[in-house]
Amino acid sequence: MNYENFYSGMQPQEKAVKDNLASLQKLFKAIGRETDLGDIKSLSRDLNAMAEAASSLSAAIEDMKATVSDFDTKTYFENGEFAEQMLADCQEKGVNVRGEFPVYEMFPYRVKLDVENQDVYLDRKKVQCMRPQSLVEIVKNGQEKLNKASFNALTFVSELSDAYDLAVLKLKKRPGADLYLTSLYKFLAPMSRFRKEYDQQSFAFDLARLYASEVKETKSGRKFQFGPSRDQNKAIRILDKDGKEEFLATIRFYEDEVEG
Repeated sequence: MNYENFYSGMQPQEKAVKDNLASLQKLFKAIGRETDLGDIKSLSRDLNAMAEAASSLSAAIEDMKATVSDFDTKTYFENGEFAEQMLADCQEKGVNVRGEFPVYEMFPYRVKLDVENQDVYLDRKKVQCMRPQSLVEIVKNGQEKLNKASFNALTFVSELSDAYDLAVLKLKKRPGADLYLTSLYKFLAPMSRFRKEYDQQSFAFDLARLYASEVKETKSGRKFQFGPSRDQNKAIRILDKDGKEEFLATIRFYEDEVEG
């Protein structure tokens, strides 16, 4: 199964519905004029034509219903054809994708395919979309919108340094120590309602924008440094400004003298 084949099959049927609706609208206006004028002969003729157009419209709608009914959405999801076409569209449109059926990451979005209910989730939001091409377009447009959104890297890194200082105290670490970014996220968004508004994917996107920026220190002049980890589960995946995959696991803030 391929949605684009289904889409192509629907086009002439949609046109038939559109043409019949246009004919009905035209005839409806005509019978209004004929009623006003008392032109019973033309009125009778156009009413018969209207009935024929209505019958054709009904038939065209039944054809569309049959085409939709023949499209087995459950099989389309279960056999992986939706996912296969989605990945092909990602490649065609240059959307970076990672993951395995049924969960994928299209940074900074997370796409989940609910096979049982034939639903698609973009992050936590259900998207009524069974056309892979349209889904990828939604993601791509969202990415472009996010990239164009204003972002103050200096403000963000300064807020991150505040969370770092709090984490150092709470976790009893030494100043300048490498701390996991996943740990800092919990200090940035300590309550569940905050994490709904600012989830970890949003955090990762901000990290990516900071990583791509020219900001090298906080407002107070403290420097920072990202670090890797052998534990990939602790790393946060981002894309750099060239679309290259990077994994950031830790960060540390330090004064110049600490670096020495």
